[in-house]
Amino acid sequence: MEAGEKRLKQEDCHEDNLGAGILTLTNKRLAFDKTQARMMDFSKHFGDTVVDVKLNNVIKAWKEGMLMKKVCFTAKTDEGEKTYKFGVFNTKDWLQNIEKAIKDNQ
Repeated sequence: MEAGEKRLKQEDCHEDNLGAGILTLTNKRLAFDKTQARMMDFSKHFGDTVVDVKLNNVIKAWKEGMLMKKVCFTAKTDEGEKTYKFGVFNTKDWLQNIEKAIKDNQ
């Protein structure tokens, strides 16, 4: 993390295209780190950071789904606009925290 950056929220989750990992919201960015777990010894290992988006690059955030609820956001990246959809436990709380962090970051 950078100087002055604080972690606001973090959770194990699953992204539709990237798989299992940990979603992290800080006061400056949204990041998703891949993880690998082993059932044999119940260990979990961090992998690479595959999503690292500054909050000022987030175009919009929303939640969707009836049974499989997800918090989603679209962001500007080097490859153009990308949409990510994360299956987290409390989508309403995640959405409120993301929107508040974006507003506070401006």
